[in-house]
Amino acid sequence: MEQLILPDAINLEDDAVVILWEDAHRSPFPHRYLRLRCPCANCVDEMSGKRTLDPDTVPQDVKAVDQMPVGKYGVQFLWSDAHYTGIYTFKVLRAACPCIICGEARAQASNANAGSNAE
Repeated sequence: MEQLILPDAINLEDDAVVILWEDAHRSPFPHRYLRLRCPCANCVDEMSGKRTLDPDTVPQDVKAVDQMPVGKYGVQFLWSDAHYTGIYTFKVLRAACPCIICGEARAQASNANAGSNAE
């Protein structure tokens, strides 16, 4: 079973939500990047999983203005556009980390999967 990596800190900075993980990894999520990935029922169709949030309705300067832990598995943000219903699980946040290291790891995994599917 995969062990859940938890955050040591979640900081709301001017240009990003920065998560410092217990394994010392640092995930800098630009505010709008994270807001556009809201997993709530208003932003994602519950049955199909299709994203229904229109990116044009989210202000370019949207920011997380507050955050609240949800159990031991996630966090909820209050956004400057008054949206607040999405619960972001730590597992999903870690998997969506936009840093260069994680991006390269996802690309390598994707290439490896493409190679194994071709066989």
